[in-house]
Amino acid sequence: MVLLPGAAHAAVSAASFADSSFAQASSLIFVSELGDKTFFIAALLAARASKLLTFAGCAGALAFMTVISVAIGQIFHAVPPSLTRGLPLDDYVAIASFLYFGVKSILDALNIEDDGAGIAEEREDAEKTLEESGIDVTGGWPLVIEASTLTIAAEIGDRSQIATIALGAAGNPIGVALGGTLGHCVATGMAVLGGSFISKYLSERVIGLVGGVLFLIFAATTAFGLF
Repeated sequence: MVLLPGAAHAAVSAASFADSSFAQASSLIFVSELGDKTFFIAALLAARASKLLTFAGCAGALAFMTVISVAIGQIFHAVPPSLTRGLPLDDYVAIASFLYFGVKSILDALNIEDDGAGIAEEREDAEKTLEESGIDVTGGWPLVIEASTLTIAAEIGDRSQIATIALGAAGNPIGVALGGTLGHCVATGMAVLGGSFISKYLSERVIGLVGGVLFLIFAATTAFGLF
């Protein structure tokens, strides 16, 4: 009986953390970015040029994209109730997006035959992008600007951007922006410090399953918040 209040408090705290915009954004973005094209752009650039400048360019671009995505999400949130007949359009968009990506991620992960093939494909795509760009790796602001440009181009329309838009529509915009930026910075930092090494131990199936479960959990917490 003595342990019950503590257990109950821990359960409430865990549920509150899972329902917080910061926790949702940071965890979901981090998992989504592991082994992604932007991850390998940062890893490959860091192997050829300054790690600090590469991180500044890539992480700065992803932080910028996070803010833009949250702003787009807030546009859905700001739709007048008179146009939606009182329906919470932002929450419905978020729930639908989470459900779609959750189910798709899990099904794709379960159907993987060669674990790691998708990650290898992302790496090859990043290598091709860097070769075609002719990026100057000598350093300085040109490197930061070019790294930012390549990262933004790779991030547009990516799953993590759409997830950020959905989170920004249904959650606290500041929490989503800070959490999403943290998730991007941690993933980019890992890529810069040892992306090529880390990628050897990444499991595409595990990443897909974890990401899918997170999407479904956030769909459920958003839906429960409507009632």
